[in-house]
Amino acid sequence: MSKNKLSKGQQRRVKANHQRRLKTTAEKADYDDNLFGETSEGIVISRFGMHADVESADGSVHRCNIRRTIRSLVTGDRVVWRPGKDAADGVSVKGIVEAVHDRASVLTRPDFYDGVKPIAANIDQIVVVSAILPELSLNIIDRYLVACEAQDIEPLIVLNKIDLLDDDGLRFVNEQMDIYRNIGYRVLLVSSRTQDGLKPLEAALTDRISIFAGQSGVGKSSLLNALLGLNEDQILTNDVSDVSGLGQHTTTAARLYHFPHGGDVIDSPGGT
Repeated sequence: MSKNKLSKGQQRRVKANHQRRLKTTAEKADYDDNLFGETSEGIVISRFGMHADVESADGSVHRCNIRRTIRSLVTGDRVVWRPGKDAADGVSVKGIVEAVHDRASVLTRPDFYDGVKPIAANIDQIVVVSAILPELSLNIIDRYLVACEAQDIEPLIVLNKIDLLDDDGLRFVNEQMDIYRNIGYRVLLVSSRTQDGLKPLEAALTDRISIFAGQSGVGKSSLLNALLGLNEDQILTNDVSDVSGLGQHTTTAARLYHFPHGGDVIDSPGGT
């Protein structure tokens, strides 16, 4: 059954109600200056509604409120924040974000209300993850590359699950990837299961902020687990369905992680 489309009048009312709720929430989130200390620099490692987790220069993470004058704040933003004067270990909110620095780049996605919605800031590269299973699709890779060019963010193509290929299959896949290599794109073949090819990938991620993009089932979270040295339950990933061959990304909020070898990654819910 097809869904009924909203009329223009209904769309305007929905947007007006949405903006009214946002304004009400923001007005409740204004805070007394006397509750906070001196300003410090930090980076947003995750955003939760009217709160953000901010990492300070010493690596400690602080749950912060957000000034209502800040209209947009996403993971990766570099900010000026202030710690709460009485913030103790048992207090959930320990500071406030006062200002956001200009962004070097911003990754967006379509939004029903505002046209586009920012999801991550200051990204240096988009890691386009594909795999030979469920199916290697050059068309999907092409779509991601077009999106990268439109956002003016450098792409890196990573083909996962190469451990499932025999020699003939590997030769064929390399021929397919030569299409991209020959026009200047970087391509890496890896396996999160056997860790083949992870060293070159680590080198490509060092000293950069990256975000992984790709369809469900290509192994984005498994790759992140391997690169970060985490257990499977620290970045959630579901097993691939025996019936459909498709996995499901279960990360619930965009979050910035630090690689042990250097560099950062923003893991975004549902892929990009």
